[in-house]
Amino acid sequence: MNNGARKICFVTGSRADFGLLVWPMRAIRATPGLTLQLVATGMHFAPEFGYTFNAIRDEGFEVDARVETLLSSDTGAGVAKSVGLGVIGFADTFTRLQPDLVVVLGDRFEMFAAAQAAMFMRLPMAHLFGGDVTEGAVDESTRHAISKMSHLHFTSNQGSTRRLMQLGEHPSRIHTIGSVGIDAIKHLDLMNRDDIGGAIGMPLGERNALITFHPVTVEAGRSAAELDELFAALSTLDPAFRFVFTLANADAEGRALNAGIEAFAASRPNTIAVASLGQLRYLSLMSQVDLVIGNSSSGLLEAPSFGVPTVDIGDRQKGRERAASVFHAAPERGAIATAIAAGLARGRQAAVNPYGDGESSRRFAEIIAGIPDFRPLLVKGFYELPPGGAQA
Repeated sequence: MNNGARKICFVTGSRADFGLLVWPMRAIRATPGLTLQLVATGMHFAPEFGYTFNAIRDEGFEVDARVETLLSSDTGAGVAKSVGLGVIGFADTFTRLQPDLVVVLGDRFEMFAAAQAAMFMRLPMAHLFGGDVTEGAVDESTRHAISKMSHLHFTSNQGSTRRLMQLGEHPSRIHTIGSVGIDAIKHLDLMNRDDIGGAIGMPLGERNALITFHPVTVEAGRSAAELDELFAALSTLDPAFRFVFTLANADAEGRALNAGIEAFAASRPNTIAVASLGQLRYLSLMSQVDLVIGNSSSGLLEAPSFGVPTVDIGDRQKGRERAASVFHAAPERGAIATAIAAGLARGRQAAVNPYGDGESSRRFAEIIAGIPDFRPLLVKGFYELPPGGAQA
């Protein structure tokens, strides 16, 4: 019974997007006149990716619907079929839930499926993190496609806002609120060094690194070779250095990468691989390590708020804005080793984070609540840039 409150339906498909959505969902739930709906899909139901469905309940959220999408395949064809399953499942789910606004985040294929169903069903849709650039991932294409299917946009930085205008989205529908991931850093009571070591099953050492390496999805077959280069660079470091890997997501080639990561961890007493740390453990660990290494967006979005150096490998995040604490490395062992040395030399020190101040979720909820009727948003025109280009 929602007493006439408007239904705001969030879609979550992985540990990564759920961690980002926690605070916007709490903000919506606390806003009078709005009621929260939550649909879980994708990796949340896969044991090999940590069965993170339980994490949703641990954070105090009830799931209104489940949409199964994952096939036991990490090929391009398997992902394409998963999208098809998702469109069918989301069509049934949205028919039952009748949301007033659908909220999707980012660029993963589960979000792409949800966005297609919502578009054809004429449901107003809000998109978080449109306009971002990740040239080394097929997510680049799905993100921009989701933006064109959406009616309301919440961006992490001014550069993304300008790019959405270049895509023809009207400035009145684009709101630059910052990254909601920083909100968790501001509001969570993080674990201390000893507690986080106990929670992950390996005490932290004198030097520590948090490592996440996802598939490079644009060019098939490249990811495994790049991961091997990372292993080679890590092997040159002091044996006392401790490495905590979080496993790759369910993109094409993800399972093959995870098998390699688990084999590397099994061969080294100073290394562990964890399917999913959850938001509290992940951010607590990030607050304690000497380096964040890999190609995850969290190294660019959240790590600078802790002042921890990031070694960003390859092209997966190419095009994103970067803090001074982020060191880029080509996916080659020598370049990675050089970037690691530069990060260690910098050490932990304050950095200006270009992605916001930790108040993004509050802004998001206030903007949503301030729109009296979502239905008129369905009528979209193409915004023509004024002479001289976009003005954000």
